[in-house]
Amino acid sequence: MSKTLTTRAEDYAQWYNDLVLRSGLADYSAVRGCMVIKPHGYALWENMRDVLDRMFKDTGHQNAYFPLFVPKSLFEAEEKNAEGFAKECAVVTHYRLKTDPNNKGKLIVDPEAKLEEELVVRPTSEAIIWNTYKGWIQSYRDLPLLINQWANVVRWEMRTRLFLRTAEFLWQEGHTAHATRDEAIEETRKMLDVYATFAEEYMALPVIRGVKTANERFAGAEDTYCIEAMMQDGKALQAGTSHFLGQNFAKAFDVKYLDKNNKQEYVWATSWGVSTRLIGALVMAHSDDSGLILPPRLAPLQVVIVPIYKGDESKPGVDAKCQELMQSMKALGIRVKTDNDDSTRPGWKFAEYELKGVPVRIALGVRDIANNVAEVARRDTKEKMSLSLDGLAETVNKLLTDIQKNMFERAVQFRDERITEVDTWEDFVRILDEKPGFISAHWDGTPETEEKIKELTKATIRCIPLDAVEEVGQCILTGAKSMQRVLFARAY
Repeated sequence: MSKTLTTRAEDYAQWYNDLVLRSGLADYSAVRGCMVIKPHGYALWENMRDVLDRMFKDTGHQNAYFPLFVPKSLFEAEEKNAEGFAKECAVVTHYRLKTDPNNKGKLIVDPEAKLEEELVVRPTSEAIIWNTYKGWIQSYRDLPLLINQWANVVRWEMRTRLFLRTAEFLWQEGHTAHATRDEAIEETRKMLDVYATFAEEYMALPVIRGVKTANERFAGAEDTYCIEAMMQDGKALQAGTSHFLGQNFAKAFDVKYLDKNNKQEYVWATSWGVSTRLIGALVMAHSDDSGLILPPRLAPLQVVIVPIYKGDESKPGVDAKCQELMQSMKALGIRVKTDNDDSTRPGWKFAEYELKGVPVRIALGVRDIANNVAEVARRDTKEKMSLSLDGLAETVNKLLTDIQKNMFERAVQFRDERITEVDTWEDFVRILDEKPGFISAHWDGTPETEEKIKELTKATIRCIPLDAVEEVGQCILTGAKSMQRVLFARAY
């Protein structure tokens, strides 16, 4: 391993960038604001995608694919949605290049190849999908329509950070149509629960379920539900959203159905999505100054076996034992490999797999085999153990479960220790700097106060928790009456 990582205490933002690059998750690209997802990062995304895809299908959803390009007139049809994304849109105006007659080595846009209608590169797909749904939905028998899309989207961000905010990113977006308001709200909350379950049970990332304020709501939605997570620097990160769209898109695209009484009604809609931003959340929530710490249920490689040789004569015996151990683990469904690359030393391998966040590392040499043991190191605690080779595959399988559980419990403790109730403006401002995290405080419910707090402190209302209890209090800024606390934080 080359130079050490920047530490979190030294510069948290630089630590994050160093780690994403050095661990092989991603790289910068020739396109400003875009990234290359490298094999290690893409394998992690594939594991996340596969789990989520199964969860979606288990709840009755099907996958489809819709065009990358959205005609500008369709994009404009739902005004709030168009206005909300307008500043981030990339727009295609021409369909051909030609050789510059004044410079044969250059290409220029062919002015004669101007599109009749400009095309928006999708920042989100509601417009193109709801225009399509108009032809798919005629009767109550066509409902509910439960569709998910795995795709890329483009949002022309000016300030980018690998995984957290890039001009192009990968995601999934669910778009569903329902006969009633209640069914659509039930769907919205069900998918929020799917996201929360995935975050907690697979990412080992505790989240708070909540609903966004009007200021933070998705453009074109009646309500936006969210899961909010806390990173190690005390900043919040929105890990997923599920939107109740009401009948806004149905009316914009004239999507009606004939109910059982032969009456025409507009359908009710939802949309929901998570993205490769979740990889950034994993990095920031769990990792340390030595590298990534990946939860076993998502880690591309769960176990690595490193052979330790004493001269060439020991190699065949050690390799054979490593292969035997690897096969016994594969039989249990463990993602495992043996690294018998002779071009690097064991110490380098140990550091490299630590950097990449492999949950369990096993070192096995001649003396270990003679003693019927192996050295087993767990990435989450850096604890090293000498464990019997007898039944080691089963032991390691249990260890992976323990690591997953420990990572979640550690993250819960960290998060809970950084949720602070405050009742005064002075305490609010002080705690934001002294103890970054979630601040539970009263707010008078007005967008003006919310904006003023953001302007003064850069803290936003992350959500109104779904489990919030009614509690009479006074807004921390205005002193006006409030009936419940909301969660504030500075955020990514």
